[in-house]
Amino acid sequence: MDYKLEVVIVPVADIDLAKAFYLDRMGFRLDVDYSAGPDFRVVQLTPSGSHCSITLMRNQMAPGSQKGLHLVVDDLEAARKELADRGLAVGEPFHFGPEGQTPGLHPERASYGSFLQIDDPDGNVWLLQEVTDRTPRG
Repeated sequence: MDYKLEVVIVPVADIDLAKAFYLDRMGFRLDVDYSAGPDFRVVQLTPSGSHCSITLMRNQMAPGSQKGLHLVVDDLEAARKELADRGLAVGEPFHFGPEGQTPGLHPERASYGSFLQIDDPDGNVWLLQEVTDRTPRG
């Protein structure tokens, strides 16, 4: 049996503002924008190349509470430039070393070793992670 994660809920205060951010700044594809009255709206977007989508849900009690979602890329520097070219404020690359979180790309550019942070308008936190080798370990 395969179990596929295909949708993650991202709580936001303003669906239109969040939709514009994910479409225009992050470059996600719009899949669904459905409303069933003034209190129910579903906006589903998918990152380029992903099988997992996000659904923006208005939640006045929890906007910005989603932390640590990972978007995996094969070239962190190229992804950073692409997002910055779209006008997004993108964090600096970092990796984890003996002293903990350390500025800069992983020294060997090890797969799964380099990250950078992006915050959406509500404060939901995303990490971009560089993965270049998906060879199973252990």
